[in-house]
Amino acid sequence: MALDPQCKAFLDRVKSFNIPDLPVQGVHFARSNGHGEPDISGPLDPSVHLEHRYMTTATADVPITIYTPTTSGPKSGMAFFHGGGWILNHINKYDAQLTAMAAKTNSVIVAINYQTAPEHKFPIPFDDCYTLLEWMNANQKELGITTGKIGVGGDSAGGNLASAVALAARDRGKIAVAYQWLVYPCNGPEFVDSADVPNALDYGLTQPGMKWLWDQYLATPADRKNPYCVPHSATSFKDLPPTVIVTAEYDVLRADGIAYMEKLKAAGVQVAYQDCPGMIHGFFNYGKYIDAGIAIRDFFATEINRILAA
Repeated sequence: MALDPQCKAFLDRVKSFNIPDLPVQGVHFARSNGHGEPDISGPLDPSVHLEHRYMTTATADVPITIYTPTTSGPKSGMAFFHGGGWILNHINKYDAQLTAMAAKTNSVIVAINYQTAPEHKFPIPFDDCYTLLEWMNANQKELGITTGKIGVGGDSAGGNLASAVALAARDRGKIAVAYQWLVYPCNGPEFVDSADVPNALDYGLTQPGMKWLWDQYLATPADRKNPYCVPHSATSFKDLPPTVIVTAEYDVLRADGIAYMEKLKAAGVQVAYQDCPGMIHGFFNYGKYIDAGIAIRDFFATEINRILAA
């Protein structure tokens, strides 16, 4: 379908600021631009309690936010990893989305402000995220998680990290992940390598921008073959947890997400998938301007609740 009118208005607004693309901005300028409009994702659900703490990983003490719903009944858990190309954004930009998801799924969600590239390239962001899953699993009683069911989730680069953590949990065999929730994930740099990538320009995240972000995250060429860095490089997708995944029609990462969904299905993984018509990359985070960014939460919650009830 045509580009959604609210997405077009949002893109026109961003274009009016005359901000150069990510490779021109550089890391510091791009990060600085990410601190505006703390309410860009919409209002917070006041029924969810937020607690800010620190968690110790192998290389740092990193901030975490714990979102605890005040609803009754057994609570599940979710480890959440934010997007931003492994270099941008922070957990506070996800308060609206995660308070809503905590309430809708009756889950204790813990989001981690993992260390970011290029100062901390792969595997450090991945290691931080896997450590969060271990920490949640070890502290279920303190967190109020009473069902023993902990999923992983993330958007964009966070979707990459969630995919990688799910792969590692399967391979290491110590923690059973209940589900993976992947919002337009970037799971393979090969999907932005060619000259004819669909939606390469004019829709927010660009092909040059995504290629530059991959360059910031990859430490060595060999990382392209490491499934915990590039999930598409995994030799098997069997026995991964049930998956909820969406792509956006006007997203440079759309083909990446579709290909990952197809690999999961081919391996026999239970998948709930939706391609969001007229949408752009990042729409989940722009609820203040794009109604679908808020409406999509119901799809996510319905599918996650269905998995958790099984």
